[in-house]
Amino acid sequence: MIKFSIITCTYNAADTLQRTLDSVRQQSYAYVEHIIQDGCSTDDTLQLAKAYQQQCLDTDDAPDVGIASEPDKGLYDAMNRAMTQATGDYVLFLNAGDTFPSADTLETVAASVGEDETLPAVLYGDTDIVDADGHFVRHRRLSPPDKLSWKSFKKGMLVCHQAFYARADLAKATPYDNAHYRFSADVDWCIRIMRRAENEKLSLRRVQAVVANYLDGGMTNQNHRASLIERFRVMRHHYGLFPTLAWHVWFILRQMVL
Repeated sequence: MIKFSIITCTYNAADTLQRTLDSVRQQSYAYVEHIIQDGCSTDDTLQLAKAYQQQCLDTDDAPDVGIASEPDKGLYDAMNRAMTQATGDYVLFLNAGDTFPSADTLETVAASVGEDETLPAVLYGDTDIVDADGHFVRHRRLSPPDKLSWKSFKKGMLVCHQAFYARADLAKATPYDNAHYRFSADVDWCIRIMRRAENEKLSLRRVQAVVANYLDGGMTNQNHRASLIERFRVMRHHYGLFPTLAWHVWFILRQMVL
């Protein structure tokens, strides 16, 4: 049975964290660890995390919970720190406020692996957007294709970061480039993971289900302009200047039509 390492990076997230903790604890799949990487919160984030850790210790088949609280250089640095602690076969990131759509989500994802001797490099699925109360807002506008490759992100980030389950050995060997990207290192990371998979002739497997509920209004949305500029830089780096310009013209036209 494969094991999932769920990573939640926090900083003063007491208002939204509990919903994420409850969602992980309610998963019916047994082979799970939950790594909470905190950036020295000054609110009740750590108290909530420690109470959750104790609840899991007192409950059979609950996730193994690890907590670290230390200064970091931003979200992506925290993600890199947490990845080094992961012991699972796959890593996935749930920010505070993000949740699994149902109690059997991880069972569904695990079942998609099949009986192959070599684990797929990436398991990926659909995403729903939820509001601050956890209520459904809409399906994510960009939806993942059945056939995904590193070139697919020319059309935008077709797979939400929270719905991108990366094989842990590949993820650890491909840390987030937090030195160059403050808001869009996740886009770059996903592309580099998929490029590595292609080089190593590893598959990317679609899960025919919604595998993550994403909290609307995250860091990227709050820094929309800077994020768009960074995404352009990421795409230019991987796909070249002129293809990136052409796709951005198409993005603008698409937005005008919508």
